[in-house]
Amino acid sequence: MQDITNLKQAEEETKHLESVLAQSQKMEAIGTLAGGIAHDFNNILFAVTGYSELALGEVEPGSQVHTLLEQILTAGIRATDLVSRILTFSRRNETELRPLQAGPLVKEALKLLRSSLPSTIEFFTQIDSGLENIRADPTQIHQIVMNLCTNAAHAMEDGGGTLSVTLTQVTLTESDIRLHPGLRASDYLKLVIQDTGRGISKEVIERIYDPYFTTKQEGKGTGLGLAVVHGIVTAYGGSICAYSEPGKGAAFNVYLPTIKEEALAEREAAISLQTGTEHILLVDDEPDLVDIVERILTRLGYRVTTASGSLEALDIFQKSYDEIDLVLTDLTMPKMTGDRLAMELMKINPLIPIVITTGCGLNLTDENIAAIGIKAVIPKPVPEAELAGAIRGILDAE
Repeated sequence: MQDITNLKQAEEETKHLESVLAQSQKMEAIGTLAGGIAHDFNNILFAVTGYSELALGEVEPGSQVHTLLEQILTAGIRATDLVSRILTFSRRNETELRPLQAGPLVKEALKLLRSSLPSTIEFFTQIDSGLENIRADPTQIHQIVMNLCTNAAHAMEDGGGTLSVTLTQVTLTESDIRLHPGLRASDYLKLVIQDTGRGISKEVIERIYDPYFTTKQEGKGTGLGLAVVHGIVTAYGGSICAYSEPGKGAAFNVYLPTIKEEALAEREAAISLQTGTEHILLVDDEPDLVDIVERILTRLGYRVTTASGSLEALDIFQKSYDEIDLVLTDLTMPKMTGDRLAMELMKINPLIPIVITTGCGLNLTDENIAAIGIKAVIPKPVPEAELAGAIRGILDAE
């Protein structure tokens, strides 16, 4: 009997290990797939954000067109952050949290959301001023607001109603936290998203944060939204509670712990662009991206020679390496990748500064960068000011 028991136990352990291995292989495959998608999607986003920035410089500040272009640029930047979050999830990396002000992020998310709401839904917001900071990831705060508001809007899509969003600061006492398991007596930001839709039954509320649980029709949603929100909020040391009566709407209360630490300064919208007159060799196999970056660099004062691939760039450099001050190249290209191109170029001129842009950078480690001698790796899509600052800084250091 003991031998049979040991055999069964060994079989169960083997099955468990096989399951763990299968899950690991699945996550690795997802990571590879996500990296490929991220590269292509970031190239598309680079076109959106790049042309938006170029167009902003051509229209009158404060005009309606300028405002609309700013909205396009903001949405593109948030989409870029979301791609980064997908990559982070697929690779199981830890999210980098930092002190920030939640109010402006909530307002920004609502501004993007408002234009997509049907006219049958009224919008009410109250974002208090003077709120303390929280430690969070800005894209995740954006996700929380967008997910909860989108669900609220769906609950009112048939008959319309009112979507109410408030952000206040509250102090929870020892008696208060009895209603909020997992929280401690302290100060919190309280985000309330309330609708006047069809409501949620008690049975549904009990399962509402389960992954893939959804009451939506097929094709209307995956059920992952609230599970993601719940995961983010609990990871921050907060809590989320749902209250509802069928036929009377629903409210989601999100509590996020505040901190005394100052928020990091955000990048100034109107920043003085750093310019130059040097000669740059620009390499990318995507024609749209070559066009955008060439326009940006030319506007900054640089002389630009373009190449549509690594082999063309290598040929140009061999003929005129002494006239080129910096090479800006994509990483993922056919026939020869950007890092391989960098090695070939440095055989011709070991002192040439090389900057690589990438939509994913899956196979480029810090060790590779240092060994090759690459000066910088810039993720796509890159804001004009960031690109200008990076290039100027590298050229000035030479």
